[in-house]
Amino acid sequence: MKILVTGSSGFLGKNLIARLKAQKEENHIIYKYDTDTSKDQLMEYAKDCEFVFYFAAVHRPKKEEEFHQINVLLFEDLIALLEKQQNNCPILYTSSIQAVQNTPYAKSKREAEDVLIKHCEKTGDKAIIYRLTNTFGKWATPNHHSVVATFCHNITRELEIQIDNPDHSMDFYYIDDVIDSFISHLYTDKNPDSDGFYRLDNKYRYTTTLKELANKLTEFHEFRQTLSLPNTADSFTKKLYSTYLSYLPIHTFHYPLTMHTDDRGSFTEIFKTPEQGQFSINVIKPGIKKGEHYHNTKCEKFLVVSGSALIQFRKIDSEEVVNYYASSEELEVIDIPVGYTHNIMNIGEEDLVTLIWANEVFQKENPDTYPLPVE
Repeated sequence: MKILVTGSSGFLGKNLIARLKAQKEENHIIYKYDTDTSKDQLMEYAKDCEFVFYFAAVHRPKKEEEFHQINVLLFEDLIALLEKQQNNCPILYTSSIQAVQNTPYAKSKREAEDVLIKHCEKTGDKAIIYRLTNTFGKWATPNHHSVVATFCHNITRELEIQIDNPDHSMDFYYIDDVIDSFISHLYTDKNPDSDGFYRLDNKYRYTTTLKELANKLTEFHEFRQTLSLPNTADSFTKKLYSTYLSYLPIHTFHYPLTMHTDDRGSFTEIFKTPEQGQFSINVIKPGIKKGEHYHNTKCEKFLVVSGSALIQFRKIDSEEVVNYYASSEELEVIDIPVGYTHNIMNIGEEDLVTLIWANEVFQKENPDTYPLPVE
């Protein structure tokens, strides 16, 4: 399909185009229109395109009259070109929930809506007008129209954030959910809401206060020191955390871990989660044995990722010793049940590296670890 995207270098445009390009089996031809595209080129696009995504807009212009010039007149120019070319393709226009207000921005979006509605009444074209709420995600410009982008940018750089009204509540959409909804119109004829406008389903709308938003993002930033991970079972938290990471400066993608080393090897905590326990890496030198203890509540899983190991178990009220052999040549998970004293020995010639998961985060004051030899 031949698709025209205006505002192609903006937040919505970049995300939509990336997704369309990823649909390789569809073989889309994408016409990009932005501020540096000539009117002659736009005329060719208007003649040839089969679907229009209209994202071009100004949110914070230097002069108030730019709202009308860019948000209305530029849109009228495209509509006129489509009519001149007798191109009756569908047009998806991104408006805003603010269109019902009386600000210069809101008025310009409402005027553009009216332009499209009148055009479609005259030509029979399909008008798809989305009244979007605040949208967040990767590639939004900070200090522009996304408070999430601004907060993420500042917090990842340890800059101050300004909140005039901490208890102000806001609704948000996530960019991938918005793009999913947009793209669905290429393949399905969907009906608008009762007022004639399109919105995402309420399950994709997230409500939070500015204070809650700032606190959550600040907590994400602190996770690098605490080794914590967010609760990704919560959809908003998962999407917000992904967005936060996309604003990290390139030179800060990495962060150090504390290796507890001795002559036997090392032990390093990697991730901690209140819901899903803790992940660690255990390195054991050749011929060395670790463990020789049991747990009452804490259970573990071992995965040997490098080297060869002998893992031994004995139920604490039994004399029977059970041997398990594990190596990186055939990956398998070994469960460490409670009530079994256990150890792990490096029986190879290189360092033994084991990924360990425990169902609880280690607590120094209550380690739930009781020394007891296996043999």
